Formats: sequence, structure tokens, C-alpha cells
Amino acid sequence: MLVNYKKGLHSVLYIYRITLFMLEESTIEYEKVILIGLITQLQDEEKSKEYLDELEFLAYTAGGEVYKRFVQKMQMPNPKTFIGTGKMEEVREYVEENDIGTAIFDDELSPAQQKNIEKILRCKIIDRTNLILDIFAQRAQTSYARTQVELAQYEYLLPRLAGMWTHLERQRGGIGMRGPGETEIETDRRIVRDRISLLKKKIATIDKQMAVQRGNRGALVRVALVGYTNVGKSTLMNVISKSEVFAENKLFATLDTTVRKVVIGNLPFLLTDTVGFIRKLPTQLVESFKSTLDEVREADLLLHVVDISHDSFEDHIASVNKILDEIDSADKPTVMVFNKIDAFTNQTIDEDDLTTERTKAHYTLEDWKRTWMNTENTDAIFISALNKENLEEFRKMVYEKVREIHVTRFPYNNFLYPEEYHYEE
Repeated sequence: MLVNYKKGLHSVLYIYRITLFMLEESTIEYEKVILIGLITQLQDEEKSKEYLDELEFLAYTAGGEVYKRFVQKMQMPNPKTFIGTGKMEEVREYVEENDIGTAIFDDELSPAQQKNIEKILRCKIIDRTNLILDIFAQRAQTSYARTQVELAQYEYLLPRLAGMWTHLERQRGGIGMRGPGETEIETDRRIVRDRISLLKKKIATIDKQMAVQRGNRGALVRVALVGYTNVGKSTLMNVISKSEVFAENKLFATLDTTVRKVVIGNLPFLLTDTVGFIRKLPTQLVESFKSTLDEVREADLLLHVVDISHDSFEDHIASVNKILDEIDSADKPTVMVFNKIDAFTNQTIDEDDLTTERTKAHYTLEDWKRTWMNTENTDAIFISALNKENLEEFRKMVYEKVREIHVTRFPYNNFLYPEEYHYEE
């Protein structure tokens, strides 16, 4: 039994590493990639372009160079091949003519779709979920993060075992072949299920250890940085805490939770940098990383960092709020931190142009400040963490919010922290 277990597990890991981690070898030479997406009733042309832009950034982060995009307008995805047969033939010809190694689909493919597409295109087929899992696997540094990613990978792999390699085809039937026993694919499925169970137990054990560590931090006010991926959370963390958390202009640059003690004025508190969120986040990752988000659950104050320079920053806010609601953190005191004002641009309309309708794309920063961002229930600040613009106002706002929580918790410390904080460089 032990020999079969090791043999089967070796097969699973070997093939899975080939299919999922080939992008790791392309640190010097980018892998040739094409993107495939749909325009549907639920996803118009503008939204489809936006998702493919994000998918291209994901591909670049993983080590791929996008050569072309293929988009088809359909009422719903083809249940067999995701896109129509005519478009699939067009994609196949392009893949053969340009020696494309990978085709990335913007939505999650079913195991049957992936198997059918591989037979037609004869190249590596990756969907959005697979791509994000690959990036997480590259970025995970700590043992805890690697365990969470591995769990998500195995849960993604389990229903796809049948079509991933040829040695897992059914045993031959007929005379003399009937009887008890497992087929090879059933054996490997059992191995993967056992591995998933083991990883879940390991994560549960680490969760208990981390809960004890959080409990040992005392009664300091806890502040957590949350937001969409690549909005500048780690850069802001470095500026405020004077630390050197890894920051890069790529998606999911930060995967491991980082906690630093920060002092503004003479008021100490704990600041946490968390993993960024993204639209269409794989279910497997949401589940396996919920334990990491305990830092958010236990925070007293959230700093919701937003990339104001991104055209769809309002959609990003909605995506983050949705996940915060899923982890029961939507009602926490929150400061909206609109970052990257140095990169913000808006469209302009010629004074003589009477035909162009003014939209949100034409809003200036001052226009945005007068919208929902300026209501009584919204605490908002506009900064540039990279260029350190408006950081004095940001520190002042954070100081006031943390002081309010601290004084409520320790009324006898009221005299230690003045209500007015004046920042001095």
C-alpha cells in the first residue's frame, strides 16, 4: 500500500508541476501566450476588454508575453469548447503558425472543456483560476502560505485528474479483467483526497498557533491594510512603518501577511499588510486563505487602499467590500485611502464640443471628492505613497482614528495622547 501511495503521489506531483509550474522556467524568456475571452449578456464589450487587460497583467506577472487576444460574442459559453467551432479553428491556426505555447481563458473551464480544447489546440491550456494559482505558488514564501496554496491546487486538480495525462485512462475491460480493485485514476483520486485532508489538518494546527501569537500581542490597537491587488498597500506599509516589505508593480506581490508595530506621535499600534483581492477570485483560494484573513477579522480599523488612477476603481472597491462581507468584516471602522494620485488622469472635453457627454471618465480629483467620497459616513484621504504626497494629512487621520479606539479601550490613558496631532518630519 505504501509503495502504491508513493508511486501514485509521485505521478500526481510530477504531471501537476509540468502543467502548472512551467511558467516558473520563463524568468528570462517570456512564454508565448494568447488570451481568449467572451462578450456575453452579463459581460459587455467594455467589461470584457477590462477583464482581458487584467488577465494580461496576470499573464505578465506569471512570466508570459501576450501575442494576441481572441474575443467572441456569444449568449453563453460553449459547453464543449468555451468558444464556437469557427473561432476555435481560427485560434488553432494562429497557435500553429506562431508556435504559441499557452492559451489562457478568462473564465474557469470545466474539466471536459479543458480536455476538448487541449485535443484541438495541442498546447498548454490554462484558465483564470489556474493562472492565479500559479502566481500564488510562485509568490508564497512562508510554510503557511505554501500550505494554503498547495491545498487550493489539489482542490482544483481533483476533478481534472481524468484528462491530465494518458496513463490514467481506464483499465481494459473484457474477459478476465472484471473483479474487485481500483483503477489507477481511482487510486490517484484517493491519494489526492488524503493529501487534501492532511493539508487541512496542518492548516488547522498552524491556525491555532497563529491565534496564540495574535493573543500574545497585548491590547494594542490593530490596523489592517486591505484592498485590491496592486493598489500600493505594501508601498504604503513601508512608508508608514519604515520597514522593507517587498513591493513590486505586479499582481499579488504580497502573499504573506506582515505585521509591524507603528508609532505616530507617541501612539503605538499594530499595522498589518494583507494579501490583495481580485475579481473572479478562485473559490479554492477564498476558502484556503480565509484563515490568513483572520488578521482582518480581528482588526480594530481597516485602511481600504484604492488605486484612484485605475479606470475601474469603483468596481475594485465593490469587489473588496464583497469579500469583506464574506469574512464578516464589512462593518468595521474604515478609512478609504485613495492612492496613486500622482498617476491619476482624466479625459477632457473641448469647450466648443457640444456633442460629447460628460461621464465619470472626465471627473477630476476635485470632482471625485465632491461625490459619495464626501459624505458624513465616509472617511477618505487622497495620497501618493510612492511620492509621499499628503502623508501628513494621512498620518493625522490615522492618529485620530487609532486614538479614538485606544482611549475607548483605556480611558485612563486619555491624557497621554493629545486630540490634535501635528506631524514633524
